[in-house]
Amino acid sequence: MPWIQKEIRLNERKRGCHLVHKEIVGQLPELKNLKVGMANVFLQHTSASLMINENYDSDVQKDMEMGLNKIVPESFPYVHTAEGPDDMPGHLKSGIVGVSLNIPITNGKLNLGTWQGQNLLV
Repeated sequence: MPWIQKEIRLNERKRGCHLVHKEIVGQLPELKNLKVGMANVFLQHTSASLMINENYDSDVQKDMEMGLNKIVPESFPYVHTAEGPDDMPGHLKSGIVGVSLNIPITNGKLNLGTWQGQNLLV
């Protein structure tokens, strides 16, 4: 069974929750050669995170950002502030949401549900 390890780069984005599924898959043409497998997508960042969520209605990304900002407010008196007021909330969101996804590969494609896509939270 073949193994593939590849580092990809996502385009820089402003703060928020962004659907990045097409950008990720577009950088992995090797997927089409795999009948069965698992894709581990790992984000090398400490104040951003990855999640699987709805890919159809962009209001979901807006609501996700609003909800997480309510749970992890910038106005909290954080001690770690050297990199700006949004840095420590980003670390907390990353810890809560996570930085990796495991997605089954079936017949050359990521086997996600009809309404599922990979989202980047920055």
